[in-house]
Amino acid sequence: MRLLIAGGGGFRVPLIYRALVSGRFAGLVTELVLYDVDPARLDAVTAVLESMPVGDGARLPVHATTDPAEALPGTTVVFAAIRPGGTAGRIADEKVAQDLGLLGQETTGAGGISYALRTIPQMLGLARLMREHCPDAWLVNFTNPAGMVTEALLPVLGHRVIGICDSAGGLVQRAAAAAGVQLPEGRLDGVGYYGLNHLGWLYRLESGGRDVLRGLLADAGALQSFEEGRLFPQPFLAQLGMLPNEYLYYYYQRDAARQAMQAMAQTRGETIHSQQRELYPRLAAAGPDAYRLWEEARRSREEGYLAEARHDGERRAEEDLAGGGYERVALAAMRALAGRGETQLVLNTRNTAAPAGTPEGHPPASATAAPPAPQPAIPGLPADAVVEVPCTVTARGAVPLPQQAPDGPQLRLLQRVKEVERLVVRAAGTGAREAALEAFARHPLVDSPDLAAKLLAGYEQAFPALGKIWEGGGR
Repeated sequence: MRLLIAGGGGFRVPLIYRALVSGRFAGLVTELVLYDVDPARLDAVTAVLESMPVGDGARLPVHATTDPAEALPGTTVVFAAIRPGGTAGRIADEKVAQDLGLLGQETTGAGGISYALRTIPQMLGLARLMREHCPDAWLVNFTNPAGMVTEALLPVLGHRVIGICDSAGGLVQRAAAAAGVQLPEGRLDGVGYYGLNHLGWLYRLESGGRDVLRGLLADAGALQSFEEGRLFPQPFLAQLGMLPNEYLYYYYQRDAARQAMQAMAQTRGETIHSQQRELYPRLAAAGPDAYRLWEEARRSREEGYLAEARHDGERRAEEDLAGGGYERVALAAMRALAGRGETQLVLNTRNTAAPAGTPEGHPPASATAAPPAPQPAIPGLPADAVVEVPCTVTARGAVPLPQQAPDGPQLRLLQRVKEVERLVVRAAGTGAREAALEAFARHPLVDSPDLAAKLLAGYEQAFPALGKIWEGGGR
């Protein structure tokens, strides 16, 4: 398999390489191509890979390029993790919202809309290049906001694009460990999870055919053993009857999150930008010491994740600092797409479950039988919308597993945020500025036409390229 990483100068690329040269994914990829618009970042990441200790594993051939026409031909899978505007752009995403008294977070609320508006046109360009140079390749999308970006790419790539995020799958694994449940490798049959990217709930966790989630939610000690359990008060979780994704902290504890962010000396984006601006030149010049420098910086970055939700000097657990989340999800999906056996993962894909009588999307036994009508995996959301649910992944793609209908408050929140996401996709894809304005106004964490106008004006000032999107119809 030839794997192309778009955003090959990204900070977390060494995690993918490390997984590819050791452990269960060794041998999956025969050629790794790093594509990025910034040659200096490519030089730094290449230095880290060359200095990485691989133990008994064989090194993987790596080719770095800034030319997509050179990178794409012959590619089997494109893994996309780009950030238009870099970490400086993240600072503006956060601060424009924060300066208006709103939550300043890069993927949630106003910051997430801004991030998507400038990212979707770039990803649409990549998808069109794939159609030209490697039309049979799969796109595994990690570019944030992952759900919106994946939905925007469906008209270009169809079922050959899936979105990944380690947040939901990590919640499932951590909750299972806290409840003493051993999940079978690559299976999620006893897991119930529904949502959108960074907005979902674990509502069922079975062991031996019995749902053990209620027992976990009643056990304050067990909840304290993992991150999501510590984020929310135990009585609240017990009453809710579900475990929220960590990003729901920004909805359920909105004021506390906003105030904690306002009290910080730097935004998360400013901290990461400062770190990387100093780090990347050092990596490129560090020779055999590059990997050690990168690993120290990675752990420091992990320690600051969701810092606004922790109190009294609380530190993240060692297993959370170890890394190894998103790359395992990505590579497990790639392995299944390459025909190396099916797996089940929580993914972002179209809300169309396998019809009754056709488990996991296989064709009906009778060639003359009319195919059953597809059903939404999450009842109450459009069948053509991108959602985040457990899926079965094979060489034919990802098929969502049917989930129960969300309760009223959860469904209403999902419907409203999905409406916002679709407005953002339309704005970024067609240049409809009024759709962007409505998206800001409709988002539950903004909920104000007046603030929406100020947000859009602030982001247009921070990102002049947005004006070109409105003028150019999204291209």
